[in-house]
Amino acid sequence: MSAPLLEVRKVSRFFGGVKANLDVSFQVETGMVLGLIGPNGAGKTTLFNCITGFYPPSRGEIHFAGQRIDGKSPDQVCRLGMARTWQKVRPLAKLSVLDNVVVGALLHTISVRQAREAAREHLRAVGLQARADVLAGGLPIGERKKLEVARVLATRPRLILLDEVMGGLNARESEDLIGLILEIKKRGLTQIVIEHDMKAIVRISDRIVVLNSGEKLAEGTPKEVTSNAAVISAYLGASEGAKA
Repeated sequence: MSAPLLEVRKVSRFFGGVKANLDVSFQVETGMVLGLIGPNGAGKTTLFNCITGFYPPSRGEIHFAGQRIDGKSPDQVCRLGMARTWQKVRPLAKLSVLDNVVVGALLHTISVRQAREAAREHLRAVGLQARADVLAGGLPIGERKKLEVARVLATRPRLILLDEVMGGLNARESEDLIGLILEIKKRGLTQIVIEHDMKAIVRISDRIVVLNSGEKLAEGTPKEVTSNAAVISAYLGASEGAKA
């Protein structure tokens, strides 16, 4: 059996005396989509920040592609093959859509021509090829979210972390993003997705990890998690299974 691509081992993060994460552990296998869910304040984004080098864990270990990475900087983690999106989408507003993606592609080449060619491919992959010359600051929220995905794909990652990529979108825009996540999965790229829409997370995930008050409450297949009494009690609500 091959080693997991990512392994989070008893990771904790404290801010002064405040617990954001406590002894969180899970593994992510190559090619899978792992859903990471929990109520607001559960510690999901903090955990993303620890995994991607923006915060050092207070204790615990993070291993990626056979290498221990906790303590590495975000740029070092990105060069190893991990990239992320953010809840609040902040494109380089005064650059074109294409040039926003070129910035990511320049991680692996000093040739602007090669970076632009790669960027156009990634814009096609997310359905933004027709918007290449538009200033990124003028995009509506649904297209900004797609641009975020194109930017991380341009870094040629092995693992991408999507932080509420469907947040703030209407039903049609969310459906587009679900299709994009599933298409990325077909290409063999591993993903961890934070999402509040339970119906969406069940559709895209192979496994789901549930956080509550910074700790792992449950882990399993979508069916196992959505039928877990502790999850229903603490998170889903007995009468509302549609939202997470």
